Amino acid sequence: MSALSRRTVLSGAGALAASLGTGIAAARILPRDMQPLIGPGYRPVDADEKGLWQQVERVEEEIAGSNILIKDVGVTRYLQGLIGKVGGPAAKDMRIYLARVPEFNAMMFPTGFAVVFSGLLLRMRNEAQLAGVIAHESGHFLRKHQLRQFRDQKKKSDIFAALSLIGGMAGGAAGIYTGNIQQFAELGTIFTLFRYNRELEAEADATGIRLLAEAGYAPNAMPETWAQLIAELDLSAKYRRKHRDRGYSLFETHPAPESRMADLRASAAEVTVPGRAYDDGRVRYLAAIGGIRPMLIDDQVKLNDPGASLYIVETLARDGWSGPLRFAEAEIWRLRGDLKQHDADRAAQGYAAAVQYPDAPPDAWRWHGVMLQKAGRAAEARVAYARYLALAPAAPDAPFVRQQLSFMGG
Repeated sequence: MSALSRRTVLSGAGALAASLGTGIAAARILPRDMQPLIGPGYRPVDADEKGLWQQVERVEEEIAGSNILIKDVGVTRYLQGLIGKVGGPAAKDMRIYLARVPEFNAMMFPTGFAVVFSGLLLRMRNEAQLAGVIAHESGHFLRKHQLRQFRDQKKKSDIFAALSLIGGMAGGAAGIYTGNIQQFAELGTIFTLFRYNRELEAEADATGIRLLAEAGYAPNAMPETWAQLIAELDLSAKYRRKHRDRGYSLFETHPAPESRMADLRASAAEVTVPGRAYDDGRVRYLAAIGGIRPMLIDDQVKLNDPGASLYIVETLARDGWSGPLRFAEAEIWRLRGDLKQHDADRAAQGYAAAVQYPDAPPDAWRWHGVMLQKAGRAAEARVAYARYLALAPAAPDAPFVRQQLSFMGG
């Protein structure tokens, strides 16, 4: 993907980030003051709300049929169960979709359906952190933020006309790497109509952290998630020698994420019950996303954002290194655009470390062989190539690797 097309995609992704991306209200909103405004089986009452629902129901039909979704039955069932835990009184009416977009984002729509980006799942260390984001999104629905924002936005633009443009866009988007990128960007632009103001974001934070605690998760998972995101963006900016704001990030127009994180920490302390044992659900979470995690890691690495990718890998490794994580670490160094010899050395060391793990992916052995061969260590390279072929005998490049072995006397 060219730099221009990637920028287009990420601009669309940033525009889609309506729900998590604002700062804090002037005064912290207290979780105990956040009462749901929607109950089970809610249906719109006023004419404008009915019209909004009709338009958004069409949006959901398009998204549900889009090739941009990850349609893994197990993961989808898991996400639906999770929103059922933290969705409050209207949880049974909520739906959730997983889009293959390697960015940290999620959004809730006025009719009660949510879209989670695959990049969010990659960054979560446990179920509690993911539940916190979903609870925040549920807070938007329970507090009718979409309707409130819609009525404010309607004064400034013809939102119905904008929504009508969505026909065919989501359904035509075939994915982050192979689809109609311009359509995806346009889809994202439409959803800026539902960008929340700071007060509504603060309400969603307060509502979400209350829902999280009531579901038995550690409330501190929400500020922990923000701390991770802030650190990731800082490291990304450092490697790119730029300021934190990437133009399409959650902080595009909101300069005080640390203040918001401080508010979340204060709210977490208020709703935490001393002595209560909270569940982080890490084992359940890893089991649920285990089948797609390699794809999530690969999508992130291919963005070639070494600062962000290294931070994500190292954050996940706090719970233990693995072959796939070591392989990802090596790939980050190999794929750096401005590759220097010390980067190549780091990549070689990473592949050598990855193959020490029993769960090392086959490609780790292939690249380990390549690095050994470049270093003139032919005998060791042959062993690595042979191991790769044993693990992936039908790989597309297997004939080439076999040819390499024959040239090397293997």
